[in-house]
Amino acid sequence: MWLAAAATPPPAESTQQAIGYPSLFLLVLIGALVPVVPTGALVSSAAVVAFHQTAPFALALVFVTASLAAFLGDIALYWLGRRGMGSKNGSRWLEAIRARAPEERLASAQAKLADHGVAVLVLSRLMPAGRLPVMLACLMAKWPMRRFARGNFPACLAWAVTYQLIGILGGSLFKEPWEGVVAAVVLTLVISAAPGVWRRVRAAR
Repeated sequence: MWLAAAATPPPAESTQQAIGYPSLFLLVLIGALVPVVPTGALVSSAAVVAFHQTAPFALALVFVTASLAAFLGDIALYWLGRRGMGSKNGSRWLEAIRARAPEERLASAQAKLADHGVAVLVLSRLMPAGRLPVMLACLMAKWPMRRFARGNFPACLAWAVTYQLIGILGGSLFKEPWEGVVAAVVLTLVISAAPGVWRRVRAAR
């Protein structure tokens, strides 16, 4: 959506904002619930487009939209996971979390959560593929919703700031918005893929 908007002659900024911010909110919310959407790349791309706009609060709106959507999505997924933990038959949401939390990473997340508490939850949002193992560790530790929400709120703020800064960097390096979007997307994908590549290299050795 943001890439298409940057690659074609841009409509009025008011039209971009009327369509772009609700779309960003919805996509990040869905990405939090169904972790196959590259939400970091979406936020970075949105920040590039906002960087090239003249509206004074465009970047602030991207930050608020992305962080709020991520927070609500995480809370909804945690609530669904808690329901699954308490259900005799589990739930497909809980199974989806477990499927993306390998045993060794879950064990590491549980150990770190026991030692450092909320700080691990905050850092997990900044680590590629780190969110779900820590969320599952919180579920298995039977954290109440209030405690999880209290730790997840700053985590979502830090996540939104990080990927927005990547977008601002891409927007400042290139004159055309679409060039900045491409650079931001490539950088976020490289960051996301780097831990997996490093683990494969270590395993091969």
